[in-house]
Amino acid sequence: EIVRYGEIIGYAVEDLPRGAWIDESKVVLPKAPPLETLPLATRPAPKLEPLEGYTFEGYRNKDGSVGTKNLLGITTSVHCVAGVVDYLVKLIEQHLLPKYPNVDGVVGLNHLYGCGVAINAPAAVVPIRTIHNIALNPNFGGEIMVIGLGCEKLQPSRLLEQAEGTIPIKVDGDSTSVTSLQDEQFVGFKAMVDSIMATAEKHLQKLNTRQRETCPASDLVVGMQCGGSDAFSGVTANPAVGYASDLLVRCGATVMFSEVTEVRDAIHLLTPRAADEQVGRRLLEEMKWYDDYLNAGQTDRSANPSPGNKKGGLANVVEKALGSIAKSGQSAIVEVLSPGQRPTKKGLIFAATPASDFVCGTQQLASGITAQVFTTGRGTPYGLAAVPVIKVATRNDLADRWFDLMDINAGRIATGEATIEETGWEIFHYILDIASGRKQTWSDQWGLHNALSVFNPAPVT
Repeated sequence: EIVRYGEIIGYAVEDLPRGAWIDESKVVLPKAPPLETLPLATRPAPKLEPLEGYTFEGYRNKDGSVGTKNLLGITTSVHCVAGVVDYLVKLIEQHLLPKYPNVDGVVGLNHLYGCGVAINAPAAVVPIRTIHNIALNPNFGGEIMVIGLGCEKLQPSRLLEQAEGTIPIKVDGDSTSVTSLQDEQFVGFKAMVDSIMATAEKHLQKLNTRQRETCPASDLVVGMQCGGSDAFSGVTANPAVGYASDLLVRCGATVMFSEVTEVRDAIHLLTPRAADEQVGRRLLEEMKWYDDYLNAGQTDRSANPSPGNKKGGLANVVEKALGSIAKSGQSAIVEVLSPGQRPTKKGLIFAATPASDFVCGTQQLASGITAQVFTTGRGTPYGLAAVPVIKVATRNDLADRWFDLMDINAGRIATGEATIEETGWEIFHYILDIASGRKQTWSDQWGLHNALSVFNPAPVT
């Protein structure tokens, strides 16, 4: 048995001398925890005293949600219009944004979905729900601007309708606009551009009236994610993020952790933490759904970790999962979301997503996060335009080399310069500063933003 974090991560296939390097070639992957026999809601969460008095300066929306940015989001119903949207974003930035100083920017919500897909397949609810809910992210202020082509399978009308795990978007409100490029009123490209620019200005005028106001920390919705992980992720950065997660939950905030394949092999440590048996069963449902998804693709858990993870010292997905769940802290899990769903409760939530950095980020964005904390040991320039992404380095070497890409250095935990608790508090206060606009992440300073990658488990036709 090879033991790490107090759990068996595998079995040695040969004698291992003291101090020997342990890599995947020397380890047999153990069986995944069987879902049928796991205990549900058997471990009461430790009693953590509520934290009161912590606030941030956010943008209060009509529906009660609070944004950390003030952005114009342009939703698309199909990838065909992505080039037009990119063109318009540049024009809006050059000619319109200078007139509206309270608006932080404009984001084209392009994706690869919308046509050439089995739109009525059961699994199509995932991408449709995701695109729908991204438009409702609190950082877009309730201003819904949709651009479609006209002949796509995902018609804007369907995109705006209520689907499973969504709330309907009122198409008759003055905060919602839908433009179809194939509309016969448009004669030439310039006519399309002029019309959409006029529509964008109407939304910008309304967004410009938004002002930051003091809001309780309970209004925060923070996503926790890791990528480019190494053997220190589960020792330094992830436990510190887990401590910050507990601080946020104690404030009454919403915290999401995700990445099904990086939870599956530690699920036996999570089901006992479910707030009740129903939440525990929902965890099992999401694990089984993904097991079936991987089996249908004729792959298995060994497809994770990545080559960089292995070079950073991770032997297999079990070791990675045990380190990954440290981001969730100790709080009880109060709700489980399917990909792209929005939460109905506050507290610690498992939002099911693939482990891919950009897919997970896109799905958490749909679930309503307004800030994200991202731990990395190998390093990544990953970022999202719609929400600030706080990077936490696992090692001093990475933090020093990437001094203008990493926001917080958790490597000091390994060298004894800081504790997990001290670094957790540092992350917590940094989240409040970022959410208030008092500080800016390195990703936002450099404008390093990944494209959206909507999870589509349904067939492509």
